[in-house]
Amino acid sequence: MTDKTSQADDSDVELGEVASRTRSTEGPLAALLTALGVVLAIAHIYFNTIATISTLWLTAWHYAGFALMCALLFPMVPLRQARQRRVLFVVDASIGVLAAVCAIFLISQENAIYERGVRLSTLEWIAGVFVILSAIELARRTTGWIIPVLIVLALTYVSWWGAIIPGVFRFAGLSAETILFRSIYGDEGMFGGISRISATVVFMFILFAAFLVRSGASQVIIDLARVAVGRFTGGPGLVAVFASGLTGTISGSAVANTASTGSVTIPLMKRAGFPARFAAGVEASASTGGQLMPPIMGAGAFVMANLTAIPYTTIIAVSALPAILYFMSVGFFVRIEAKRQGLTASADVPKLGAVLRGGGVAFLIPIVLLIWLLIEGFTPTYAAGFAILSVIAASWLTPNKMGPRAIIEAMALGARNMIATAVLLVSIGLIVNVLATTGVGNTLSLMIKTWAGNSLFIALVLVALASLVLGMGLPVTAAYVILATVSAPALFDLISTSQVVAAVAGGELTETARTMLLLAPPDLAGQLGQPMASADAEAVVARLTTELPDLYLALRDALVDPAMLTAGLLSAHLIIFWLSQDSNVTPPVCLTAFAAAAIARTPPMATGLAAWKIAKGLYIVPLLFAYTNFIGGPLEEVLPLFVFALLGLYAFSASVQGYLEAPLSWPLRGVAAAAGLALLWPGPLWLHLAGAAAFVFIFGWTWRADRQSKMGSFGKI
Repeated sequence: MTDKTSQADDSDVELGEVASRTRSTEGPLAALLTALGVVLAIAHIYFNTIATISTLWLTAWHYAGFALMCALLFPMVPLRQARQRRVLFVVDASIGVLAAVCAIFLISQENAIYERGVRLSTLEWIAGVFVILSAIELARRTTGWIIPVLIVLALTYVSWWGAIIPGVFRFAGLSAETILFRSIYGDEGMFGGISRISATVVFMFILFAAFLVRSGASQVIIDLARVAVGRFTGGPGLVAVFASGLTGTISGSAVANTASTGSVTIPLMKRAGFPARFAAGVEASASTGGQLMPPIMGAGAFVMANLTAIPYTTIIAVSALPAILYFMSVGFFVRIEAKRQGLTASADVPKLGAVLRGGGVAFLIPIVLLIWLLIEGFTPTYAAGFAILSVIAASWLTPNKMGPRAIIEAMALGARNMIATAVLLVSIGLIVNVLATTGVGNTLSLMIKTWAGNSLFIALVLVALASLVLGMGLPVTAAYVILATVSAPALFDLISTSQVVAAVAGGELTETARTMLLLAPPDLAGQLGQPMASADAEAVVARLTTELPDLYLALRDALVDPAMLTAGLLSAHLIIFWLSQDSNVTPPVCLTAFAAAAIARTPPMATGLAAWKIAKGLYIVPLLFAYTNFIGGPLEEVLPLFVFALLGLYAFSASVQGYLEAPLSWPLRGVAAAAGLALLWPGPLWLHLAGAAAFVFIFGWTWRADRQSKMGSFGKI
């Protein structure tokens, strides 16, 4: 267990930055934090598996515990002199204790407040204001200034400046008492749905990951990766990709992934001959995929399940193949660079049997058990609880047996890794509450659709730009929550419109739809029910959405299979979730790339540019979500899409790098780009086959050129 690992969390704050802002955890403070962490871990396990407790009480205790730990670990201001440290510690400890006491006090007064007709006493006013201020301050300490500024803007909008601005964003305002009450007790407030997700599945899975880390799974993951891909061309780079994918199954943090695997894989790649900047870029882009890889996928997947009411198991089931596509796209860059540098396969590869005997089985058993429990219908919290027990049991099959001390350390590590995530998800409820109360989210969604002009592609570009801007100052989970609130309805509407157009073009109407058409103008009703060209169907649907929006929504539900609508909603959220990841690797703020650069000792911005190029799958794969049935479609349709997309990503990588098995001339780079576009384009089968044929031709051509070059070199020798 390293300090870097223990300091990483889902907020994706850079490890070095976190270390510079936290107190040294030695001596009495370390013992206190360990004790608090163990108590919190045991309490959450009990609340999530055995006890029955209301959401308000659960989330209040959740915030109380982590607010106290956060105040103790993250000082208010940078520490300089010893006397200041003592004074500041007393101040910080007082803030943490008061935040915890006020949170519990407010929830205990819920019934009394209702009995008074939702009127707050003076003491409740003081406690409520302090809880909100403490959430803002603790968010500042852990994630920077962006979240606190957004919270202040949101609260002042609903209370003050919303009433003085003109236009669609004008809001009459609410009383201070109403705002305070909804911020604390509302379903979207501090102790509402998002906080509940934090207190249940997010913490249970972070705790599960901590137990795996303490059991020695990190080294086992790297060894398994070396066994699987170490003998291939570019083996050390592929080990980084494979290891990051496996680490992503237990860690939802891109920075933690970089710290745990990059400290091994980046030096390994450099020794093998990869340029240092490229090695760091590979690790950063591969580690970013950790939040895309089931079953954990960071806090975002759990929040997505809460926002969409789609089961978590459904989300992780449809996310597996897209995640593989992403990791394969990174692997293609690695192989191409290895061929360019003339690197060979690694000979230093451990034996599978030795890895399994040394702990491989102990790592596989909990993961397999977790996935099996989720498939069998157990809730994620129960599955995580059983998986934690299985980690302890399986560790006794390895040299690293987990006794009482190791279990305590794992619980303390899990709680510490959860601090920033807990504070973030609780505090962001203040923003979401304002968006839901004022309807600003719906207004922004309608504006996105209007700006896009009913073009799904333009809407995707707008969301990508918004995610990039938000990602410069927000953690990935926060960026996803805000973007999903304001833009997911617009994306879903545009995706579902394409499904309606397809149904109208087919000309087949259900009896329910025919009955609804009695409400439509005769000329419009006469057009429906007859096969027509796609352009004509688009015009009919556009008229429906403009002139009869309510009838359009009713017809949509009658014409489109509910499963397809669910898939469309999930596609919209996954698009936003994927695009939100780009902040990890896109300059000027690319925290994962900065962490990798620190390990590789390369310039951070140059490393960020390298990672940004390698992680292009973050932008390409979401196009499949938008324009195909890759999410939620039948297996016989999804698998061909997967295969063609795999070839398309390889062709695209070759075009970008100008290399495949041998250098590509500019004309061949153009052919490779065209082949990639044909393979990825949502067109007919013949287009995909033509793209595949073109790519196979280029691959064979360059392979032959590579063989001839080697034979020529051998002959000269």
